[in-house]
Amino acid sequence: MTSTTTPGSLPRVEQAAGLEFPTGFVWGAATSAYQIEGSPAADGRGRSIWDTFSHTPGRTAGGETGDVAIDHYQRMPHDVRLMSELGLTAYRFSLSWPRVQPTGRGPANSGGLDFYRRLVDELLAAGIEPRPTLYHWDLPQELEDDGGWPVRDVAERFAEYAGIVADALADRVPSWTTLNEPFCAALLGYAAGVHAPGRTEPAAALAAVHHLLLGHGLAVGALRAGGASEVNITVNLYAVTPASDAPADVDAARRVDGLQNRLWLDPVLLGRYPADLVEDLAPLGVLDAVSAEDLAVISTPLDSLGINYYTRHVVSAAGGATGHGDGASPWIGGVPVGMVSRGLPVTSTGWEIDGPGLGEVLRRVHQEYPPLPLYVTENGAAFDDVRDADGRVRDLDRIDFLRGHLAACHEAIASGVPLRGYFVWSLMDNFEWAEGYRKRFGLVFVDYETLERVPKDSAAWYAGVIRNGGPGVVHTLPS
Repeated sequence: MTSTTTPGSLPRVEQAAGLEFPTGFVWGAATSAYQIEGSPAADGRGRSIWDTFSHTPGRTAGGETGDVAIDHYQRMPHDVRLMSELGLTAYRFSLSWPRVQPTGRGPANSGGLDFYRRLVDELLAAGIEPRPTLYHWDLPQELEDDGGWPVRDVAERFAEYAGIVADALADRVPSWTTLNEPFCAALLGYAAGVHAPGRTEPAAALAAVHHLLLGHGLAVGALRAGGASEVNITVNLYAVTPASDAPADVDAARRVDGLQNRLWLDPVLLGRYPADLVEDLAPLGVLDAVSAEDLAVISTPLDSLGINYYTRHVVSAAGGATGHGDGASPWIGGVPVGMVSRGLPVTSTGWEIDGPGLGEVLRRVHQEYPPLPLYVTENGAAFDDVRDADGRVRDLDRIDFLRGHLAACHEAIASGVPLRGYFVWSLMDNFEWAEGYRKRFGLVFVDYETLERVPKDSAAWYAGVIRNGGPGVVHTLPS
């Protein structure tokens, strides 16, 4: 069944005047290829590590895969019309590397590139700025078979892929992101084993960290050579605080902050790995043998920085992590930590809702690193969304979440942070990695049986935010 939504189908949400954002502020939503596209073998696409991982028993909730996802590959023009109805000024999406280069090597697959050409054309015709990401975790399986990101050659292959895409699209797409959340690709994929490719090899994970960042630096050059005018990287950052002022808790928080935040910001923006983290991880090698030449490539100047934010880590030296957030210390570095609950409201993922933490992250990056325009490239929440008897999804908790985090963004701008845009995660419910289809982050509800798209109340609210240049206050939601 092909789903449709018609103009004016957004639920009516009344708003009052609220926070006003600067003229030209970018209002967007984000997705990623494997989570939405489906059609895993269409038009010459090769296999990715997520195809393999999700088809391996026990790796994902219920054994669910992205084979269909939400069928965006077939329904793309309709989905762009839905974005237009929301009033998005920009759309952040990722390209599937094995759709463009099926084995990760060699010439472009014209069928795969043509899909992204059509997507860009549809977006531009709708007045929506395309903001593509080159890598959102779907490494071609053949490159993983040869060792994956722990092998240096993959960084070179990534630069080749970046050049192919730039040659095809950069004449119409000025703004590019190299990597999305390399923390997850390296440490969740190669150390924790909870993401593809599912390996638990700490030394290999550190090699993957370095080669992802080296690939990023090489890709910056390839994108610019192909005509890109704005290039950045997107990192997932957290506000990190110790559970107490006890020295052990303070040191545990330092370690988590190092792995979550400084391991990525310092080499990309300062040209060095954090000295304390290099010392912590010395038994694993890798980082203490990095060349100055590599660091110069990794720290190639950027035009902006993308920041993904979901929650705060409150860190205890006690072992036995609660599953709150992505703290990697139990998996790499040899020192167990615990993530402490403060009794705040949580999303369905169990992550505490902490809007002020986003403001802290934005101010910290602005104050401690070279000045760059910043974008919040992902921010959102999963809740247990259901359709009412009338078919409507009344997700007031998501509206509250988004308004609180936008308030933090507004305060950061008022304090001098050069924040230029905000992207909700996610545009639509989708395949949520190892969680399968059980966590709904979307502004748009997807019926996974029929693939019908149903804008939630949060979609109507966000459309009002975009129209008004900032979030208002929800007065009434008609019954």
